[in-house]
Amino acid sequence: MTRSKLAVLATVLAIAAGGGIARADSPGLWQVYESYLRGAKYIDLTHAFEPAQPVWPGFGNAKFKPATAGRDIEGYVAKGDEFTYEKHGFVATAYELTTDQYGTQLDPPAHWNPHGATISDLPATFSLRALVVISIHDKVAADPGYHLQLSDIEAWESRNGRIPEGAVVMVRSDWYKKWSDIERFNQKPFPGVSLDALKFLHNERKILFHGHEPLDTDTTPTLEGEAWLMANNFAQAEGVMNLDKVPETGALISIGFAKPLGGTGGYARYVAIAPADWGEGVTIAEAPGAPLPTTEKALERDENGVMRPTKTAP
Repeated sequence: MTRSKLAVLATVLAIAAGGGIARADSPGLWQVYESYLRGAKYIDLTHAFEPAQPVWPGFGNAKFKPATAGRDIEGYVAKGDEFTYEKHGFVATAYELTTDQYGTQLDPPAHWNPHGATISDLPATFSLRALVVISIHDKVAADPGYHLQLSDIEAWESRNGRIPEGAVVMVRSDWYKKWSDIERFNQKPFPGVSLDALKFLHNERKILFHGHEPLDTDTTPTLEGEAWLMANNFAQAEGVMNLDKVPETGALISIGFAKPLGGTGGYARYVAIAPADWGEGVTIAEAPGAPLPTTEKALERDENGVMRPTKTAP
């Protein structure tokens, strides 16, 4: 990459992250990180998945349990033994996952399309994109079944300019706030995205994919939006959260997902990266990640097999 291209990239990310001038003595893209991304605000858009949560009614819930030894290791563990801190110095968890359409997710075309790309076919270029947030939360408050319309996109562009090509467009409905109400979350009516809006975003604005807070794209009898997306080889995000904490323009999105070979869905992690002066989120200085924080009480499994701080043990 030439110096001129690096300068352009640094300028673009400076606008997105609200930073200053990049250090000229930093090699390659490190200057972008040091000058812009280090001081940016990071907002998690991802539900932690667990046994008790909303899921499409046709699928079952996951099960968490202690991992056990699959074979004997003489003097250390016997086949079938549960791994514990006390006996083995570590624990591990076994997950019974009934579907890859679970929690916050990334749907590849193969979810519906027998000729479509699987999750392991998605390119590494998915990892970082411009983030657009289009809000319909006020309309959903009045009509829980409201779906994103072309007029909502036009209104966003009238305020912010044209949606960038290759961007991720997240649709804010605030439906994620019902996540803990498992029975209501999946019940109709719930908000969605109209087919006209999807066609415009992909065919006219050439976006990478869109995302929404419910676990379905729309509430039509045939799920026409999702069917169109997958048939035309587009991906989508489902079950996202915290879009009310993200600016509608000027942020980036980090996209991570599990990569099972030939997978028809991905357990995803989405993180918004907002400008440094944004009021929500945390900086790297506030949450450096190393060392990680500890719990006051020791961890133990709850009734669902999830590791949590115990209420009794030290």
